[in-house]
Amino acid sequence: MSSSAVSVRGVGVTYRAYLDRDSTLRRVVARRRLRQVTEVVALSDVSFDVQRGETLGLVGDNGAGKSTLLRVVARTMRPDTGTVEIRGETSTLLQLGAGFNKELSGRRNVFLSGLAHGLRRVEIEGLFASIVDYADLGEAIDRPLKSYSSGMVSRLAFSISMHLLPDILLLDEVLAVGDAGFRQKSREAMREMLGRGGTVLVASHILGMMADTCDRVLWLERGRVRDLGPARPVIEAYNRALPSRAG
Repeated sequence: MSSSAVSVRGVGVTYRAYLDRDSTLRRVVARRRLRQVTEVVALSDVSFDVQRGETLGLVGDNGAGKSTLLRVVARTMRPDTGTVEIRGETSTLLQLGAGFNKELSGRRNVFLSGLAHGLRRVEIEGLFASIVDYADLGEAIDRPLKSYSSGMVSRLAFSISMHLLPDILLLDEVLAVGDAGFRQKSREAMREMLGRGGTVLVASHILGMMADTCDRVLWLERGRVRDLGPARPVIEAYNRALPSRAG
C-alpha cells in the first residue's frame, strides 16, 4: 500500500479574467463590449507526493499559486488538467472562521461545524467541553461570534479543526494568525497530529517558522514548481532569489 497521503499529478488551473479597456465608458456602453477576456495560468503541470506523517510547506510570492493549490487538494476547486488523490479524511483551514455564522453564538457554530463535517450530535456533545477549553473561550462561547476578536475566532476554528482528528490538515497562512501563545499551541497540535501519522500541507510567508516546522518545502513560481526538497535548503534558495525578483 502506498505511504503517500496526497498524490498530485500534472495539475493545471487557468482562470478567465475580464479586463475593462476603458472604465469611463461603463455607464454609456454595454459592459460586454468594454471587457476583454484574458487567461491567467494559476497552476501549470504541478506534481508531487506528500507522505503520511510529513509536513509539506508551500512558499512563493503572492499570486504564485499556493492558495489555488490548497483549494485543489481540498477538492473545493476542480483542476482543468491533472489529478489529485487523497488517502484519508481532510480538515481544511484555508481561512480561519470561514463558514461560521457571525450572528450565532460560538456554541451554535461548534455544533453546526461538527454536523457539516459529518459528526452526529452526540459526538459533538462529547467533544464540546474539550473544544471550548482548548480555545480558551470560557463563558464567551455563548456570545454571538460577531462580538469575538479575530484571535478568539482563530482559536475556535483551529480547536474545532483539530478535534475532528483529521488525517490530512490543510492550512493557508493560518499559523500567522493569533497571538504568540496561540501560534505555539497550533504548532504543538500539529506535532501531535504528525505523531499519529497525520499529514500537514501549510502555506505561509513566515519562512523561519516554515524552516522549523516543515520536513520539505515546495517553491511555486508563477504557478510552476521551481523547487521541491528539504525545508531549509529550499527556503534559503527562495530567500536568495528575493532581491533579484524585487529588482
